[in-house]
Amino acid sequence: MSEPAATPAARFTLDPAFAVGSVNPRVYGSFVEHMGRCVYTGIYEPGHPTADADGLRQDVLALVRELGVSTVRYPGGNFVSGYRWEDSVGPREERPARLDLAWKSTETNEFGLGEFMDFCGKTGMEPMMAVNLGTRGVEDAVRLLEYANHPGGTELSDRRAANGDKEPYGIRMWCLGNEMDGPWQTGHKTPEEYGRLAAETARAMRQVDPDLELVACGSSSSAMPTFASWEATVLEAAYDLVDYVSLHAYYEEIDGDRDSFLASAVDMEHFIESVVATCDHVRARLKADKRINLSFDEWNVWYQKRPNPHAVEEWQQAPRLLEDVYTVTDAVVFGSLLIALLRHADRVTSASLAQLVNVIAPIMTEPGGAAWRQTTFYPFAQASTYGRGRVLRVEVDSPTYTTARFGEVPLLHATAVTDDETGAITVFAVNRSQTDALPLEIDLSGAGAHSLAEHLVLADGDPEATNTAERPDRVTPHAATGTTVADGVLHARLEPMSWNMIRLTPRQD
Repeated sequence: MSEPAATPAARFTLDPAFAVGSVNPRVYGSFVEHMGRCVYTGIYEPGHPTADADGLRQDVLALVRELGVSTVRYPGGNFVSGYRWEDSVGPREERPARLDLAWKSTETNEFGLGEFMDFCGKTGMEPMMAVNLGTRGVEDAVRLLEYANHPGGTELSDRRAANGDKEPYGIRMWCLGNEMDGPWQTGHKTPEEYGRLAAETARAMRQVDPDLELVACGSSSSAMPTFASWEATVLEAAYDLVDYVSLHAYYEEIDGDRDSFLASAVDMEHFIESVVATCDHVRARLKADKRINLSFDEWNVWYQKRPNPHAVEEWQQAPRLLEDVYTVTDAVVFGSLLIALLRHADRVTSASLAQLVNVIAPIMTEPGGAAWRQTTFYPFAQASTYGRGRVLRVEVDSPTYTTARFGEVPLLHATAVTDDETGAITVFAVNRSQTDALPLEIDLSGAGAHSLAEHLVLADGDPEATNTAERPDRVTPHAATGTTVADGVLHARLEPMSWNMIRLTPRQD
C-alpha cells in the first residue's frame, strides 16, 4: 500500500510595505460585568489570603497584568440596563442591595464605581464605562459623567471627592447602553427608539465634554433578524454624534461539529466586513467626512447550550454562572478569533474579551483558594505582548478542508504584526486540521534579513485537555522544533489543531 499523501504546504509573503493598519492597543481589552463570580470572589474578595487593603485579590491582579489587558468595559452587559450608579458609591455600609433582573441575582453594591476605578489603577487598564439606557436615560448618563469626570465645584463632583476620590476619573470611552436590540434586555428598544435615545444622550454628554469617545449599540449578534437594518437605522440618527458601533459574537462547538467550530473566525470576519459595509453605506448617504470604527466589545467562546453544572437559586449573591472550563481546542478557536480582529485592525480599533474572571474567562478562581490560567489565557497574553505595531497584509495560499457550516475553508488562518521601531515581526497562525500537521512557508524577502527568535505552540495530544485548580499547568505553550529561516524563507511545521506564535528579529550580520 502507498503512504497517504502529505499535506501540501501553506504559503504567504510578508512585506512591511503592505499593511492593513496599526493595532490600537484597545483591541486587547476585556470586560467586567456584575454577573456570577466575575466581581465577587473573582476580582474582589476581602478576607482572601492575597486580598489587599481594598479587598482586591492580588493573585488575580498579577494575572490580569500578565494577560496584558488594555481596557476594561464596565459594568455590563445586560446588568447595565438596570444599573443605578448612585447605589455603588459612598460608604459601603450605606449602599443598598438590589435585585439584578438581568441575571436573577442580588447585587450588594459592595464593589462599586470607586472600587472599579481602583482596580483599573492597580492594573494599568483604561476604563470603558457603559451608561444605562434601558431603565434610565439622558439625565442619568449626564449625571454619571459629571460625577466621574468633572473636576469639582458641583454637587456631583463634590460628592465624588467626599467619597474619597478628589481627582476626576477622566473616563474617555463610554458605551451608550448594551444590546438594546435584544428582547431579553431590560428596556429593549426598537431601532428608531434607540437611535433617537442614543443621539440625544450623546449630544447631552458632549455638552459636558465634546471630546468623549462614544459607542452606539450595534446588533447583539449577526443572527438577529434586524441585523444590518438596526445598524443603518441607528447610525442614520446618531452618525455625527458617535465614534464607534459595537459588535458582539460568541462561538461554541455544536453537535460535535468540530470542523465548523475550528472555522468560527470565518463567521467573525464576515460579521466585521458586513458592519463596515453598513457603516460606510450610511456615511455615503449622509455625505459625512468622518468614518465610524468598530468596537467588538463582546467576543469569546461560550457554551450557551450546555446546562449549568452548578446549582443556582434565584436572587442568590454571586452564583456560579457561565463558568466554562476551556479545552485546548477552545484555545485554538479563541486564537483564531484574535487573528480575525487583527486582520481588520484598520476598522476594529477597540475590542473586549468577555469576560475577565470566572465568567467565560481566561482567569479562574476559587473562593478563598487559588487563581489560575485557563487555556485561552495564553493566546491573548502572547498577542497583547507581541501584537503591537502595524498589521501586515497576509494573503494565504493554503490547502482547504470542508465544513458543514462554512463550506471550503483554508487550513491556515494567520496574521502578522511588525514593530517598526525594532523591525521585529510576529506571526500568529492557526492550523485548523484536527489530524494533520501543516507545513508552512513564509517568504520574508521583502522584509529584509530576519532570524528566528522563537516559535511557541499551544497544542495537545488530548483535544479535551484543560487547566484546573488541581492541574493549573496541564496545558501551556511549548517550543516548536524544526522551524528554520534560510534564504529569506521561513519553514515551519504547524502541529495539528494548534495556535502558533512565531517571532522574527532583524539579523544583525
